[in-house]
Amino acid sequence: MTAQKLTKRVIDGLPTPTRDRIVWDSELAGFGVRIRPGGSKTFIVQYRVGGGRSGTARRFTLGRYGVFTVEEARSEAKRVLGKVANGGDPAGTRYAKRREITVSELIELYTQEGTDHLRTMNRRFLCNRLQNHVVPLLGRKKVTEVRVADIEQFMRDVSNGKTAKDEKTGPRTRIIVKGGAGAAVKCVRSLSAVFTFAMRRELLTFNPCAHVKLPADGKRDRYLTLEEVKRFGAAMDALVAEGVNPKAIAIMRLWTLTGCRRDEIAGLKWSEIDVERMCLRLDDTKTGKSIRPLAGAALSIIHDQPRVDCSAYVFPAETGDGFYQGTKRFWLDVVKRAALPGVTPHTLRHTIGSASVSTGETLAMTGALLGHANSRSTSIYAHMQNDPARRAAERVVAPIATALGLQAPADVVPLPVRKSAG
Repeated sequence: MTAQKLTKRVIDGLPTPTRDRIVWDSELAGFGVRIRPGGSKTFIVQYRVGGGRSGTARRFTLGRYGVFTVEEARSEAKRVLGKVANGGDPAGTRYAKRREITVSELIELYTQEGTDHLRTMNRRFLCNRLQNHVVPLLGRKKVTEVRVADIEQFMRDVSNGKTAKDEKTGPRTRIIVKGGAGAAVKCVRSLSAVFTFAMRRELLTFNPCAHVKLPADGKRDRYLTLEEVKRFGAAMDALVAEGVNPKAIAIMRLWTLTGCRRDEIAGLKWSEIDVERMCLRLDDTKTGKSIRPLAGAALSIIHDQPRVDCSAYVFPAETGDGFYQGTKRFWLDVVKRAALPGVTPHTLRHTIGSASVSTGETLAMTGALLGHANSRSTSIYAHMQNDPARRAAERVVAPIATALGLQAPADVVPLPVRKSAG
């Protein structure tokens, strides 16, 4: 831990750490700013209840930098420390009051103070999930009253579509919320993160979600065969002939050739393309910064895209400053024409993974192609290595079999079943 006088210039210049870091103020003891790996900066004040080194250490969150200026936060820290000097315990008082808050209020608190470590997109998905599913069903309950049975009933309700809705909110906007078993499991996991946050803040002593038995993950291992890829390509060619938006086709082709996630391609920026080294240097992905190698066919598609001077994106939106997000309706048309029901853009990512291991690449190399942060994500492709391993066994054993005077059969013949003597 370091100490220096906290000013706007000092705080603006603090680098983003790889783990939580606190910089203490050198002028006001106990006043500091906490920097999260996600980049957020929050003012805090630390003190001991009862005074002296034997007192219980407390940390009181003052507010985010940006909402509070340094001067405002310093004044608030002095006020808190003044209460402590008079025998008060501001953090303890806050904890006692928060123990009576509702689930809805806890979610609001978690959104403000417990999601700094999440990336923008992940944070948005999680918060939407909590607001659209948890708040309507459990929002009015006191946090101390939620039991395991309540979570199990909540999971059944979401699975049965009780929170599903399709509401128009504006001229060109609407909210579509889907239920189902998959959504229910994700909601319970998100709610578990909220209760774990509450335990860290000493608002709860246990997490009711931790005792709920979740169904096994239905991990999808669907991928396209070469014959299916041909049908998929033919369907895209047909749309090109009909004059559909070329951005949509280019994005779908790049999904197929790179194994990148949906928005990693749709939101691709020109600054993320390294032509010399034939790779993408993605700034913000599910696993942070990531480097992805590019095959020549993929680089050629990117090279053919017209560059719009006023946009940083390879596929800029038709209107506004964002990136193009109109592939959904074309995707549905392509999979219908190619007779590939149930296939999603993520299926193309699985296709690259399966093609990699099937051609003999290691799981480590496959992980590098897909941008996996750890080997567990890549391990789902391990079972696909069986065929190339069997072919390797045939190549290795064939000369030995020949030396033994044995002829390898064209097909594998199953071993005969030995009958028991009885």
